[in-house]
Amino acid sequence: MTNMPAGTVPKLNIVPFVSVDSMMKLVLAIGVERFLAELATYIEEDFRRWESFDKKPRIGAHTHDGVIELMPTSNGRLYGFKYVNGHPKNTREGRQTVTAFGVLADLGNGYPMLLTEMTILTALRTAATSAMVARYLAPKGTRTMAVIGNGAQSEFQALAFRTLLGIDKIRLYDIDPAASAKCAGNLAKFGLDITVCQSAQEAVETAGIITTVTADKQSATILTDNMVGAGVHINAVGGDCPGKTELHRDILLRSDIFVEFSPQTRIEGEVQQLAPDHKVTELWQVIAGNAPGRTGAEQITLFDSVGFAIEDFSSLRYVRDRLPATGFFEELDLLADPDEPRDLFGMLLRASAKD
Repeated sequence: MTNMPAGTVPKLNIVPFVSVDSMMKLVLAIGVERFLAELATYIEEDFRRWESFDKKPRIGAHTHDGVIELMPTSNGRLYGFKYVNGHPKNTREGRQTVTAFGVLADLGNGYPMLLTEMTILTALRTAATSAMVARYLAPKGTRTMAVIGNGAQSEFQALAFRTLLGIDKIRLYDIDPAASAKCAGNLAKFGLDITVCQSAQEAVETAGIITTVTADKQSATILTDNMVGAGVHINAVGGDCPGKTELHRDILLRSDIFVEFSPQTRIEGEVQQLAPDHKVTELWQVIAGNAPGRTGAEQITLFDSVGFAIEDFSSLRYVRDRLPATGFFEELDLLADPDEPRDLFGMLLRASAKD
């Protein structure tokens, strides 16, 4: 299989496949920051159409070491799903904590339209969603963001917030100094003012936005109540499964909390620490103008981000739309195509005769 010439349209019964190599070429050809900005637009468009989607909490298989999840949704015309794992211990074995792939299909005939890697794409969509949401919730004019947890997601978050909100000062902290050095090195050419800090407390000083994006599958306290002053926006990305949190409960009680899909977030997000009826606002309502976002300078806003299938659906749509002009896909012979649709066995016999 080879990458297709730009302008190529896949045959009816051939599925475009975007490998890791093709995804990297696609992102680099578009440009990381442009990719993030355009992807954020797709996600925002689908949030505005939120009520047209089929929505359900993701389907998970949990173990002590991690989780495998399926994340499906449909808008009545297209169907998409993502397979994703989360295994923090993997890094000790030289493996990724998160890996993923996804499918976009025509709901009318059931045929897949796209099969793609989504490990890189998930990192991009998570960061694009965070920054898109922050345009509604973050204090206006802030230029400084703290990023606590400097693993695989950190650079994407920094670039998304730079691209969409103009953040130009990044304060990094990780319990592993090598992770912060890696992040600072990767971001060095992007013109950001980067400070590597010695503690989470130091990192949040002067920051109008605090992003927490740690990986350990445990109930942790990355931020304590005394570290969070009035007027900040917290982008809590790391708590994304039952028993995995990053924030002290008292921070939640002081914050206005915004979520993607409440039934899922109450199981997996920071709000699993609170009563089931604690008030949260679904973000689509803010984006659609049906609920307020940031309302005052002293308000603490909290995006309790766990990731939702509609964001992956938007990402699949975006990649599909970019393929014909770029050719960064391969033709995958995935669908049976007998001469007569009812004669699948005859197709097998004809293949035997060719041998």
